[in-house]
Amino acid sequence: MYLKYVIFALFITCASWVSGASYEDKRCKCVCPSIAAVLNNTEGSEYDRKLYIGNVPPNKCNCVGVILPRVGEIIKGRDQEFCPRCECKYENRNTTIIKVVVIIVIWVIMLLVAYMGFLICLDPLINKRAKASYQEHTNEEDESTISGTSQPMASRGNVLNRVTHQQDKWKRQVREQRRNIYDRHTMLN
Repeated sequence: MYLKYVIFALFITCASWVSGASYEDKRCKCVCPSIAAVLNNTEGSEYDRKLYIGNVPPNKCNCVGVILPRVGEIIKGRDQEFCPRCECKYENRNTTIIKVVVIIVIWVIMLLVAYMGFLICLDPLINKRAKASYQEHTNEEDESTISGTSQPMASRGNVLNRVTHQQDKWKRQVREQRRNIYDRHTMLN
């Protein structure tokens, strides 16, 4: 009952966190060579690239609208040499959807970790109870088919004993198969 309120509170907290972030959904992204490459300085390599991001309308997504206002003083008069080397792209993305998907993925991972923790805590209880009430069967066939009675399995024991029996049976089969493959180099039928 309280789990619904906790989940709701966490959802509201995540929603306020998502709305509080300041990212632009529309931007102009320009990749240009290093200014040192244009000025023929030895500080930078010709292959060094620099990223410029600006919040401008799509028609101003170019070197003149995004880069020159920032570095125009440095390159003085070499803008005709610098601008053709720049690649500008206008990006339109929805950061709200990206944030929601990330939050959902984080929630799923948290739920899986909580479930794994629950199973880890439950495993010693299952094994302790099963070992106290489990009697090893020498025959893998169901006893009801041998004796001729067809009693439902629920009347012969609880679900926990059946699950533990199947788990132990599977473990024995795996051990036998490993022994046959690695030691005897034979396959099971």
